[in-house]
Amino acid sequence: GWKHAINTTIINFNNEKMQITWATRELFPDENVSFLYTFDEGKHKVWKPCTTYLLDQDYNSGCLFKTEGPTLAISIRNSNRSEELFFKKLKSDFYIKPNRPENVTFLWKEDTVNVSCNKPERAAMCLKLELQYKSKFDEEWQSRTSKCCSVREQGFDPRKCYSFRVRLWRLVPFCNVVHYSSDWEAETFWMNGTLLDSCDEDITSQSNKVIFLSCSLAVLLMMLILLILLCKWQRVQMSVLPAIPDPKYLFEDLFNDHNGNLQEWLDKKDHVMLQTQLEYEEPESITEAESQQEDGKNSEKQAPLEKILTFSGAAENNDGKAAEIACLIPASNSMASFAGFHILRNDDMYVML
Repeated sequence: GWKHAINTTIINFNNEKMQITWATRELFPDENVSFLYTFDEGKHKVWKPCTTYLLDQDYNSGCLFKTEGPTLAISIRNSNRSEELFFKKLKSDFYIKPNRPENVTFLWKEDTVNVSCNKPERAAMCLKLELQYKSKFDEEWQSRTSKCCSVREQGFDPRKCYSFRVRLWRLVPFCNVVHYSSDWEAETFWMNGTLLDSCDEDITSQSNKVIFLSCSLAVLLMMLILLILLCKWQRVQMSVLPAIPDPKYLFEDLFNDHNGNLQEWLDKKDHVMLQTQLEYEEPESITEAESQQEDGKNSEKQAPLEKILTFSGAAENNDGKAAEIACLIPASNSMASFAGFHILRNDDMYVML
């Protein structure tokens, strides 16, 4: 009974090749065993020796051979094959490990993706398709399983990049006695229905956009600051260091019009200044004359009243006071008349009315 207690691992690769391994260093530490197999049934079996051994530290630890039927019998014997150490009979179809999915396609519609692959020629009813995906923000894979050979999943964010991988599973216990799945198909990367080489491209592109926007804002801010500083500097410069006129423009006509003749240039300058002064004085004289005429009219209106007041006051005074007034008036050869009054004046006297 101990011959059936040895633990072995049996894998039928897509019903094409068989691989059987055992723990040779634990079970047979001092002997290099031999392996034989047969797919024949009945009493007349033809045992075939293993031609391709799997080694563990130079000891036979497994055998790889072609699958030739649904029923398999294996035998592990000593090195000279005289003694059988292990024997087992099994159904090779219950240990099938499927191949990877072939021709995997992704069909996107908004936030929904439909993943499909080619249907295997044999035993498609015993297979199911598994889809796993995760975004760059997920730590673990999300899984979705459906019958072969299509699976549908929805709820994908178009702003995220997702990694996808698929594999085929063999159904247990209807088709297999052990859970065997295929190897994962090559991982693919998608974002909003677009195939990418990797999700790092999305991160890189976003980081590049952030860097570009940051640099642009920094440049604009620096230009604004420089513009403000330039305006401030111009104001400070004008207040502290006023602009000095260029002397070459002041003496340009000295050399262009007078060929450097200073006296001729000065005479012209004096003539221009005098003419300009007269032009300004003429309007002022006209204005003064008009003002004097208006004052004359006003004086004519007020003259009778002043005349009456003056002479009435003089009449009331005595003759002695009139003589004092006569003494105070200086001798003069000129007579001034104004509004009917006659006033004697000399050259050193101002008359105020």
